[in-house]
Amino acid sequence: MTMGQHGGLPVAGYRPQSEVNVERVNLNKRLDEQVLRALDVLAEQPDIDKRWLAIGRTSIEQGFMAVNRAVFQPARVALAADE
Repeated sequence: MTMGQHGGLPVAGYRPQSEVNVERVNLNKRLDEQVLRALDVLAEQPDIDKRWLAIGRTSIEQGFMAVNRAVFQPARVALAADE
């Protein structure tokens, strides 16, 4: 591992990441949390359609996950059946 890199997650397919990539994802996580907290406030309002709010929340969560995958670029993993 070189200077300025973080070890990969102990999950198959994840590789060591640069400090820049870790900071990018940490920024995304902070933005994600701010948005989710705003949605939590909306959820407390009686005149909000909870079904559509849940759909929107799920889409936002998926969006942030996709952006983080774009940064970390996890690889596909080999399966026993591949041998």
